[in-house]
Parts: sequence; C-alpha cells; structure tokens
Amino acid sequence: MKFMRRGQEVTSNIFNRLDEKKREILSAGGDVINLSIGTPDFAPDRHVLQAVSEAALRPENYKYSLGDTPALQEAVRDWYARRYGVALERDEMMSVCGSQEGIAHVAFPLIGAGDLILAPDPGYPIFTFGPMMAGAEIGLVPLREENGYLMDFDAIDPAVADKARAIVVSYPNNPTTAVADVPFYERLVAFAKRHDMIVIHDNAYSDLMLDGRQGMSFLSVPGAKEVGIEFNSLSKTYNLTGMRVSFALGNRDVIGKFFAFRSQIDYGMFYPAQAGAVAALTGPQEIVERNRAGYRARRDALCGGLRRIGWEVADAPATMFVWAKIPPHYPSSAQFVMELMEKTGVICVPGESFGELGQGYVRFALVVPPARMEEAVRRIGESGILKA
Repeated sequence: MKFMRRGQEVTSNIFNRLDEKKREILSAGGDVINLSIGTPDFAPDRHVLQAVSEAALRPENYKYSLGDTPALQEAVRDWYARRYGVALERDEMMSVCGSQEGIAHVAFPLIGAGDLILAPDPGYPIFTFGPMMAGAEIGLVPLREENGYLMDFDAIDPAVADKARAIVVSYPNNPTTAVADVPFYERLVAFAKRHDMIVIHDNAYSDLMLDGRQGMSFLSVPGAKEVGIEFNSLSKTYNLTGMRVSFALGNRDVIGKFFAFRSQIDYGMFYPAQAGAVAALTGPQEIVERNRAGYRARRDALCGGLRRIGWEVADAPATMFVWAKIPPHYPSSAQFVMELMEKTGVICVPGESFGELGQGYVRFALVVPPARMEEAVRRIGESGILKA
C-alpha cells in the first residue's frame, strides 16, 4: 500500500508537451491521428436530439430545476430494473453533472480532513483528485496485470482497511479495460462490510462489453446497497458526453448526504438535458449494440494490426480504450509517447498519467474509424519505433 502526498502533482506536463507537438505537426502540414481523449465521435440518436430541441424552446425550462423531474426518476428506475435487474427507490438515486463531477464531490459529505480513502493505481485521475480536494488521505491499491487488474483485497493490510472510510472501484476499468465478475463484487461487498467502509463504484462502461459478455451493476450483488453507491453515465452508452448526464445510485443514506451537499453548490440539471436523458433511456435502444459493434471494429483494427507488425497488444474486453505495454527498450511511457508522435503523428496517453503503476504502458482511445486505425498501424510499423 502506498499513499499520495497532499499537493502531489496529479497531472503531468506531458499533456502540454503533446499539445505543443501536435500544433507543430499540424502547422507544418502534417496529419495527426489523435487517440488520446475518450470522446465518442458517434452521433446521438435523432429522437434524443429532438427531445432536447423541443424542451429548449419552452421558456419555463430555463428556471432552476432544483432536482430531477418525475419523468427522469421513472426512466432511471425502469432502466436499472430492465438493464441490471436492480430495483431502486426514489431516495436511492440522484442526477449529477457527469460522473467526473459526481466523483469529484462525493467525498465532501462523507469524510473529514485526513480520513483515508482507498483508490486504484493505475486509475482514472478523478478517483484520487476528488477525495484529495476534500482533504482525504489516499491509499493506493495496486492493479496488476498478473491479477487481471483486479483489486486484491487480501493484500490490503487489515489495519489500513479498518482505517479507510471508503474505497473507489471501477469496472469495466479505465485505463486497463479489465472486467470484474460477480465473485469479485461479492468479495468487495464482504470486504466493505468487514471493515465498515463505503464503496464508490464507477460503472461508466458496462454497456461497452466488446466480446458478447453482459455488463453488470455492482448494485445487483446482494448486500451492495448496504455498503455503497455507483455512478452510471449516459455519456458513452448514448454518445452524450457534452450533455453531462450521470446518476449516483444505491445506498439511501449516502445519496441523502450527497444530495444535501450538492444542493449547496448546484441548482439541478437543465430541464432540456433531463428531457434528452428520458428520451435516451426510454426510446429505441439499438444505439447500444451499434456502439458496441463500432468500438469492436476499431479495437480489432488497432489491436489486430499492432500484433501483425510485432507489437503484442491484447484485445480490450471492454470500454472504448486499449491498454498496451510499451516496447521494452523505452525507459518511460512518456518518452515513448513523445517519440511515437514525432515519428508517426499518432497520439496516445502515457500510462503514468494514471498512476505510478501505469508506467510502462500506454492507453489508446478508440475514437477514429477502422480505416484510420489501419493507417495508424501502418505508420507505426514503418517508423521502426518497435525495434530496439
């Protein structure tokens, strides 16, 4: 177990350097294939756009909402019952302005200064930065390739676990793309009960399972609602990243405290965004499989292509990302990423941006069509960057 220092740098200047290099390449007339940021390029469904547009034309929808409409609450309840087999009461759910915002703020009503929260390494940066803003001490739980990037609860010192107030968990996982199963979540629930801690689960990618498995909700495991909540988002499933619609769901005591806190800093989701969310959740669902098929084709083009040129990159089982070990002759992921960009115009993210244990890896985002993935593979193969 390792601990982050207060004030420790949580973002790397690699992103500034990448942006500078990208602008240099573009200004010189070069072509960049940007696989760094996980923003879907697929379009939302037309009926969702229509619902937002119609709601935006009504003047009364420009007042503070102060909460979720009955229509949105009902849509979320039906969604979780239909999709995950989870029954939710109205005091067990609330909207947030994207999971990033929700996870950034959820620690504030739950902890005191200096309290310990456990979070994954590597992990999405907000998992540590959010609790740090609330004054928490962060204990880093290693995710290791040899363990399938699953948290090993038996390896956590019981004294540390007894001190922890909460644990942040996320599967399917960004950046590693790992998937957890029911036995893992059963162990998580038992661990949280044994050590009296709150589980904060990020479930943004359960509908982006790429090989036929069914994604699940942490809340579907018996006892989960007794120990925690999860965040689920419409951003990736329905291609609505800019609309910022996510939900905190689960334990009513945690939801109640979180709602009271957010009422001091927020006045509720914009009514047209709520209307769009209702349309997405209650309308035709073909978009979900369409997105899965689209990301699967991109993954196959990238991972299969990289293997053909000698870079052994495993197929991502889920998410819209690929996690790859860098060639062994490079001392750091950041150095590899910069050289990759200089030689090929292909941009990805160095693994250490997600934590110390991300060193030696890179993350690609599946945000361009298969033909562009094939072009990226061609450039990488011809660059000689994979050779020692």
